[in-house]
Amino acid sequence: MQNARSIAFWVVLFLLVLALFNLFSGSGTSMQSQTVSYSEFVQSVDNGNVARVTLDGETVRFQGSDGRDYQTIKPADAQITQTLIAKNIPFEARSQEQSGLQTFLVSLLPFLLLIGVWIFFMNRMQGGGGGRGGAMGFGKSKAKLLTEKHGRVTFDDVAGIDEAKEELEEIVEFLRNPQKFSRLGGKIPKGALLVGPPGTGKTLLARSIAGEAGVPFFTISGSDFVEMFVGVGASRVRDMFEQAKKNAPCIVFIDEIDAVGRARGVGIGGGNDEREQTLNQLLVEMDGFEANEGVIIIAATNRRDVLDPALLRPGRFDRQVTVPNPDIKGREKILGVHARKTPLGPDVDLRIIARGTPGFSGADLANLVNEAALMAARIGRRFITMEDFENAKDKVMMGAERRSMVLTADQKEKTAYHEAGHAVVGLVLPQCDPVYKATIIPRGGALGMVVSLPEIDRLNWHKSECEEKIAMTMAGKAAEIIKYGEENVSNGPSGDIQQASALARAMVLRWGMSDKVGNIDYSEAHEGYSGNTAGLSVSAHTKELIEDEVRAFIQRGYDRAFQILTDHHDEWERLAKGLLEYETLTGEEIKRVMRGEPPQANGQDDEDDAGSSSLTSIPKTRAKTKPAGDEPEPEPTA
Repeated sequence: MQNARSIAFWVVLFLLVLALFNLFSGSGTSMQSQTVSYSEFVQSVDNGNVARVTLDGETVRFQGSDGRDYQTIKPADAQITQTLIAKNIPFEARSQEQSGLQTFLVSLLPFLLLIGVWIFFMNRMQGGGGGRGGAMGFGKSKAKLLTEKHGRVTFDDVAGIDEAKEELEEIVEFLRNPQKFSRLGGKIPKGALLVGPPGTGKTLLARSIAGEAGVPFFTISGSDFVEMFVGVGASRVRDMFEQAKKNAPCIVFIDEIDAVGRARGVGIGGGNDEREQTLNQLLVEMDGFEANEGVIIIAATNRRDVLDPALLRPGRFDRQVTVPNPDIKGREKILGVHARKTPLGPDVDLRIIARGTPGFSGADLANLVNEAALMAARIGRRFITMEDFENAKDKVMMGAERRSMVLTADQKEKTAYHEAGHAVVGLVLPQCDPVYKATIIPRGGALGMVVSLPEIDRLNWHKSECEEKIAMTMAGKAAEIIKYGEENVSNGPSGDIQQASALARAMVLRWGMSDKVGNIDYSEAHEGYSGNTAGLSVSAHTKELIEDEVRAFIQRGYDRAFQILTDHHDEWERLAKGLLEYETLTGEEIKRVMRGEPPQANGQDDEDDAGSSSLTSIPKTRAKTKPAGDEPEPEPTA
């Protein structure tokens, strides 16, 4: 159908061009000739003032004795040829068939023009020939059939989420061998919902199902259903399931289903008619009067809390598969998957890298390997070393170094004392995560940074840990006030205050860690959100109590940090001066500098300490900075 429409379009276009050429060529000739009456032509012939004559059907063109061209229209009963022969005037006659064809084409020109314009606009409205995405294809599904040319992905390419793989491997096995389950009365699951934070591999897991199942796999985004006009999304859902039924058994993957599956009847004005109609149609198609045998729906979202309850019940999404951030073993496996195509040096230990990347998702680890490869290629290495991974990890976690930024001596000094305060308090308090690195080199939007990494994956927070975390966070401001006084404190602690406030509010509003506020979740009502607490009002007294408790947690943390820096003033001073001298110090180096020792022991290498957060080998060569106020020298490559 599409080929026939294209051929018709080009045929009409060719006829249009031909007709226009003939029309303008004829009109050009007419414009060069002067039109006279037939009686004047006869009189000129009688007087011998005609040099040459051309007979073109009813049109008579002649050249006068003055050299000019004339034309006239011959009456049907006129006999001009005998007169021309008698007067011995040369003449020629052209075929009338050519004139008739030209006349026919000229008369047909308006119709050809209309047909061409109609075909052109129909072609454009059908999405440039696609047939499913244009103005006339509003109600057609945008689901794409995933084929081998898109790059086959299998379960071997997915690591770190073994439990989720087991859930979905059973669906693949059901598609391959349904008799194995049906003989015991088992039915194929109608849907599986993949839930997890961004970057954990939900879409990759769905692609691996397509690679393993060996059945047609349709993929579509939730936002592809929603349009401006009510009813379009529901029509697309119907069309998608019609395609799926024709290819059953098959799998349909809906990415970011929260775009269309949000709970109905919420939001300003009571909801969105188009989205809710689309959701209603999706609910009916998944489990309505007509069963869709052999069509499995797999959806992915990181916002399970906003989905409609009817969408989550058994019979629609029978399984809800959680895809979490990987643990240390999972991170090691993921790093192994992404490092297959990269040449690794003999000093690279993926387990050490996995230990130093708690909280990283699969996408973060893929980006880490890519950044390490780019850094190694930038300096001309043939393989990736552990140092490249260390530098890539710093770039991912802290941002790129901004060594071109010129800082004054006063700015560098205040930054050093600020960051040294964070590091000292973090090392003194036992439940704070170990300090991994401290730097006064500007990275991202910060002039300096102290990074802590947990020794194991953190699954929950205790009240005492939160209080120590707030104390470490407020240590930067306490350090500035101790060193320079309250009148000279800068806006450097603004980010620290935001972090401390967010943690304190979570403790009071959501986690029930305040005895005065109690074990009530005030977060949504206090912060103005609507949801499960819709209609819950908070009195002015309760709001005041919440703010008092948040302020009390932060103030206690600040007082604790102030006291620690006062008690460990000498260690704090030594660390600040060490940062001014060396710019960047890692875990064991920070401890050495605080004891008054050089950061690198002479004649021996620093080993990874069991309680230290320095998870990779420390460079053996280190550069000192220029005097304060000059631009810092870059550190040489170890």
